[in-house]
Amino acid sequence: MGEFTIELRDLQFYSFHGLFEEEKKVGGEFVVDVWAKFPAEDHLLNSINETVNYAALFTIVKDEMDQPRELLETIAQSIAEKIYAKYSVIKEVEIRIEKKKAPIVGLHGSVAASYRKVY
Repeated sequence: MGEFTIELRDLQFYSFHGLFEEEKKVGGEFVVDVWAKFPAEDHLLNSINETVNYAALFTIVKDEMDQPRELLETIAQSIAEKIYAKYSVIKEVEIRIEKKKAPIVGLHGSVAASYRKVY
């Protein structure tokens, strides 16, 4: 039996996540990547009901990114759990959330948190 991976990459959000009050007020740019793996059936798939709908995954990610949180880790875990709750066929999920401009003196890059869970 094979395996499918549904990928959502380079999802752009302007959200209000962070530890500091300024981040919560001003917000910032975030990029999210999602990988969801599930077993492939032995027949050709012909219906969206036989697979994981990437539009539904995007809605889960968007809803979570719209809820301000202090930690990227919290968001990543929440996204993963909500994806699994909707699609129990998923056997592994990985979420990567990148904060484009972290409030760290001297940092000229971005920071990110990744979360991977095998079910």
